[in-house]
Amino acid sequence: MTRIVIVGGHGKIALKLATLLTTAGHEVTSLVRNPDHRDDVAATGAAPVVADVEKLSTSSIGDVIAGHDVVVWSAGAGGGSPERTYAVDRDAAIRSIDAAVASGVPRYVMVSYMGAGPDHGVPEDNSFFAYAESKAAADEHLRQSSLGWTILGPSSLTDDPGTGSIEVGDDLESGSVPRDDVAAVAAAVIEAPASVGRTIQFNSGPTPISDLFD
Repeated sequence: MTRIVIVGGHGKIALKLATLLTTAGHEVTSLVRNPDHRDDVAATGAAPVVADVEKLSTSSIGDVIAGHDVVVWSAGAGGGSPERTYAVDRDAAIRSIDAAVASGVPRYVMVSYMGAGPDHGVPEDNSFFAYAESKAAADEHLRQSSLGWTILGPSSLTDDPGTGSIEVGDDLESGSVPRDDVAAVAAAVIEAPASVGRTIQFNSGPTPISDLFD
């Protein structure tokens, strides 16, 4: 059994991931901002904890995540204002990385997106720019940390049923992938030492997720 804390626990991917992990016998804590979301989280088998990481300091985040084996970052501002996007997707994410280091959580899985990075190519006048900049900064901060990190770069997300299979590569053209399969990849990398130190970009494809890290 692994103790896993999911930041952004009421998101669509996070709820699916919590269900997969608890079904596999792991102990899962899911952090939510809104107290009204606790019942949805509890239905996955995870323990809901109300903690607004946008407002918490690094040390306060550390207090919440201490004692876990893995942090999964699946939080986001959800396309709000640029100011809030930077506050959540960049600043709070960076604080959570520093908190994991300080509190001795060894493993960190970041849900990012395909093409994230300083050369993302999104124009400054595009509404996606703040998110692209935020993920570039947070992902790079994670890579430079001492944590056992994995960054997931799924392409466009859909609510189609998962297929259980994907294609992985650094030079893929962006396609789409069901949230079910993103959750399945996140669950797989948590238990795969071979995924540490890797940025995994993926679409739907022919390779069974269960075969990726054998």
